[in-house]
Amino acid sequence: MKEIIQRINCIEREQRRRKAQPLARYNKSKVHKKQMAFHKCLKNNRWVFGGNRSGKTECGAVETVWLARGIHPYRANKDDISCWVVSLSQQVQRDVAQQKILHYLDKNWIKEVRMLEGRQDNPSGGVIDYIIIDNIFGGQSKIAFKSCEAGREKFQGASLDFVWFDEEPPFDIYQECRMRVLDRCGHLFGTMTPLKGQTWVYDEIYLNCHNSDQVWYEFMEWADNPYLDGATVTNMSQSMSEDELDSRRYGHFRANSGLIYGEFDAQVHVIQPFDVPYEWQDCLSIDPGLNNPLSCHWYAVDGDGNVYVVAEHYMANKSLSYHANAIIEKCRQLNWHTDKYGRISAYIDSAANQRTLSGVNSVAELLFKAGINVNTKVNKDVWAGISIVKQYLHVVEGKPKLYIFCNCVNMIREFKTYYWGNNDAPVKRDDHAMDELRYYLATRRQSATSSMSKSAVQKDKERLYRKLHNRGY
Repeated sequence: MKEIIQRINCIEREQRRRKAQPLARYNKSKVHKKQMAFHKCLKNNRWVFGGNRSGKTECGAVETVWLARGIHPYRANKDDISCWVVSLSQQVQRDVAQQKILHYLDKNWIKEVRMLEGRQDNPSGGVIDYIIIDNIFGGQSKIAFKSCEAGREKFQGASLDFVWFDEEPPFDIYQECRMRVLDRCGHLFGTMTPLKGQTWVYDEIYLNCHNSDQVWYEFMEWADNPYLDGATVTNMSQSMSEDELDSRRYGHFRANSGLIYGEFDAQVHVIQPFDVPYEWQDCLSIDPGLNNPLSCHWYAVDGDGNVYVVAEHYMANKSLSYHANAIIEKCRQLNWHTDKYGRISAYIDSAANQRTLSGVNSVAELLFKAGINVNTKVNKDVWAGISIVKQYLHVVEGKPKLYIFCNCVNMIREFKTYYWGNNDAPVKRDDHAMDELRYYLATRRQSATSSMSKSAVQKDKERLYRKLHNRGY
């Protein structure tokens, strides 16, 4: 009996020891929601853009330990993991990523530590080459540390399950690491503060210039970290300039001029597509282009006045007949409503009234002949239009008035690259979707204002008509 009691006491001590470990306490008493969103994401190229002390490095270290140990709560686990932790320099590795890894690793799991500099009995005081740990599925996992200052050649040859980039690596090293995870169907993730401005990460990850469905990102700021109290956040904010706050608190990419739609947040405004009710269908909006892209989007409005951008056609170097056919085919796929003559209704830039090179018909006339009834009397006031778009983007009680389906990739990209120029006007580059969005919202607002003059009886008749029409009468 005495031996049994001793054994129980031993087990209970071990349970208390394990519960006291940093990894066991991670996101338990306080939950960092954006850290957990990162861990739950199953895409193969994940990035956290965060300010200093936002909690970004913590989630990168925990992700690494979970995967190497074989205890990830959301991903498929396996044995004999091989991975890299990539830092900008050996000094940064020692002071940041390496310390975080050691903090979350239970010493009982560690089988070997190989050092580049320093003593094995004090790994935190030196520079680690690699750590071997037990994997719960059997075998052992290897966490190797790499420094960008060593150059691209030092990143060749290995076959890896994943790579963690602690801060932004040079593009050639990023590309080399992509090759290292290829044969194991591995993945990449990065945690960084974008202090260098609009580098390759801005294009490849934030803009997702290749439209990869495996790219994911999240912004973290001080207010997202539940372990930072309000007074600390206030004191830190007061000590920094606006530009410093933008990158060091919010983790935003800085440009030479201001982003026009700073209110746009892909995590809020971009949503998964759903079957839009027929009665929500409103109108198309077109910004014409031949050598430049022709941008066309489909807009729907719900009963509360929320606007949804549900589909897009965006293409350059095509004839007008090609665009017209593509728009009509998209309408057929969406079962989009037409007028009583079978024509599609759309807003378009008033420049469409100009004659084409043939001098016979204007763009508007050609589209009309193809079955698209375009309204060229759009509100093109740039300043008023931008103000209206901002109002729709503005979040009130957690909800905006404008949502974009995630398949509208070109509009989403333009939101992120639409900047003010030196003359206090938008830079005229990659703005085709932004123009026709502005035409639609500004003209719709104008039409809504004019409809306010209708009497209550007229409005009631219209509501009754729509109700009967939707029921098939």
